[in-house]
Amino acid sequence: MGPCQPKNHVFPTRVITGANRRFNPKWFEDHSNWLEYSVSEDATYCLCCYLFKDESSGQQAGGESFVTEGFNNWKKGPERLRAHVGNHNSVHARNVQACRDLMTQEQHLQVCVSKHSEQSKQDYCVRLTSSVKCIRLLLRQGLAFRGNDESYDSLNRGNFLKVLKFLADNNEDVAKVVMRNAPENHQMTSPCIQKDIVNAIASETTEMIINDLGGELFAIIVDESRDISVKEQMIVFIRYVDSSGHIIERLLGITHVRDTTSMSLKVAVEDLLTRHGLSISRIRGQGYDGASNMRGEFNGLRTLIQNENPSAFYVHCFAHQLQLALVGVAKENNDVGDFFVTVSQLCNIVCASCKRRDSLRDKQLKMLIDSISADTIETGIGLNQEAVLQRPGDTRWGSHYGALVSILKLFSPVIDVLDEIIQDPKQRLEAFRVLKNVLCFDFVFFLHLMKDVLGITNDLSQALQKKDQNIVNAMRLVDVSKQRLQMMRDDGWEALLQEVSLFCNKHAIPIPNMDEVYVVPGRPRRNVEERTHLHRYRVERFCVDLDLQLQELNNRFNEKNTELLLCVACFDPRDPFAMFDKDKLIRLAQFYPNDFSDIELEVLDNQLQTYFIDVSSDPAFSKLGGIDELAQKMVETRRHLDYTFVYLLLKLSLILPVATASVERAFSAMKLIKTSLRNRMSDDLLHDCLVPYVEKDIFDLVSNEAILQRFQNMRERRGVLPRSLS
Repeated sequence: MGPCQPKNHVFPTRVITGANRRFNPKWFEDHSNWLEYSVSEDATYCLCCYLFKDESSGQQAGGESFVTEGFNNWKKGPERLRAHVGNHNSVHARNVQACRDLMTQEQHLQVCVSKHSEQSKQDYCVRLTSSVKCIRLLLRQGLAFRGNDESYDSLNRGNFLKVLKFLADNNEDVAKVVMRNAPENHQMTSPCIQKDIVNAIASETTEMIINDLGGELFAIIVDESRDISVKEQMIVFIRYVDSSGHIIERLLGITHVRDTTSMSLKVAVEDLLTRHGLSISRIRGQGYDGASNMRGEFNGLRTLIQNENPSAFYVHCFAHQLQLALVGVAKENNDVGDFFVTVSQLCNIVCASCKRRDSLRDKQLKMLIDSISADTIETGIGLNQEAVLQRPGDTRWGSHYGALVSILKLFSPVIDVLDEIIQDPKQRLEAFRVLKNVLCFDFVFFLHLMKDVLGITNDLSQALQKKDQNIVNAMRLVDVSKQRLQMMRDDGWEALLQEVSLFCNKHAIPIPNMDEVYVVPGRPRRNVEERTHLHRYRVERFCVDLDLQLQELNNRFNEKNTELLLCVACFDPRDPFAMFDKDKLIRLAQFYPNDFSDIELEVLDNQLQTYFIDVSSDPAFSKLGGIDELAQKMVETRRHLDYTFVYLLLKLSLILPVATASVERAFSAMKLIKTSLRNRMSDDLLHDCLVPYVEKDIFDLVSNEAILQRFQNMRERRGVLPRSLS
């Protein structure tokens, strides 16, 4: 057996003199390019002579002692070492030079035989760079690379070759070395080359994200969805605070999961983290939707991760909870549920065919022309754009509000389209039933009521979907929405009734007399408690619906009642720092035992007292709007270096995820990349295409030189890059 070079050289801790003198580490300084010392055998070896002993067998100075047996005659150590090295033309010197040649790619036999000239290297670099530029453009736009027929006679050779041809037509230097002017077996346009370049780009983009994360703690945001080829794909985002104090959410990757059990998801998440050098022990927050396999308290993904890392606290997606609150109200109240059923039927029947959509557009245009002629609407650039009916969906955030706004805007054209559909014998009955339900006071009343209610919660939904949103601001926005709903319940009845009455008068819809007694259709009037229309609409519908909405919001957003978020709220810098409570912040630090030891808690206690006096008296901290701005201001004023433990606790608060909006946006991007025409795309290629498309700002910072180097190092290439790049 030959010597094996260790990663770290290990030498004896002391040098024994006399007859038993041992190896002296100082000898290594003079012969570090070949000398190897084995502690177990107490002998030295020459790796260079061992590798090339067949070519120089029996010619090494000292025979086999430095090659196979090992040299350990320490009395003559320095002399034998110098004798083995010899002069510049010795066997050892030739073997050392052979080792250097072996480790140099430019001197490999394969490269030497190919006789690359500097010009051919430059041509290869230009050819490869051109392919990289074309692929960068296609990746950023989410476009396909290949065409169905890529032969020279094809009229549509695919996006990649078309863009490359366009680049060659506008650059003479590129045109000289690409496509037909390149060797047929070295054009750098094959599908394998394209995939390698895409992989190199994705790897460089992810590496920049990991480098930006550094050693910081982070949270994960996970969700799964099916792609166009009916494969379950899981997307993982990481959320962390960067060096400037900003909240960052970045795509870590997408992976295919064969089943969606909590254990399978946990293995997939752990594998993805390990692939990028991350660990579950660094997770300080988890963000999922309401699926049982994700948030289950006994066997869910969050529980499996918390079993390994108790500091990985789970937060249910706020935007998802808001949508569940709306669905919950619709299920609890029969009138609200029936109203949304009518809305769905209306959208389905009006938008069922292209003919009806065209008719709706024509009637909308006519209504717009009449309104402009009567000078009843405002005109200007960007105003009065064409609108379409939006369909509400239980899983689409904000879809219900958009549907109601579109119906209000297109109410007259929709009624006209329904009148036309009634003339069709096949659709007459369904259209008549929908038209009858729409042209009544109840429908108009709920249309305006739910539009106002969902308008309040829609502002909250839009705010929750910001990438830099934090848990304290999210809870504050929830409180603001609850206050607005309560104000509407207390003082909004008169305004709502007036708005509904004006709408009904405009569209000739009968309005009931609010002082008259309401008669239930189809039921006997005896033994029935009499109530007026005013009581029915104001108490049984207006107040009840708002109470149900408030109750559902309180039930869904119960995180504020937890001790963790009550402690996090103490960092709120508003009014100024009115919420500050040192004891609660110490309690918050105790939730993270891996980050704060007992001694560090004492230091934190002292830092919090000094921190509060410092920032509360500084005008620079007097107008901050949230804890995210507080973190940025601390970095800006370099106070994060003075109060290290306070800033660490603040970062842990910012890491807690608010919503899975970033994941949902990534799923939308996935549908643009993996389409019905690209449904056979492999999982690896989908990942490599999705990362740069989603993280465009990081992708733009990746240099072509870094991509070329990674591409070149992936495997042996026929071409060699110039020295300036290699």
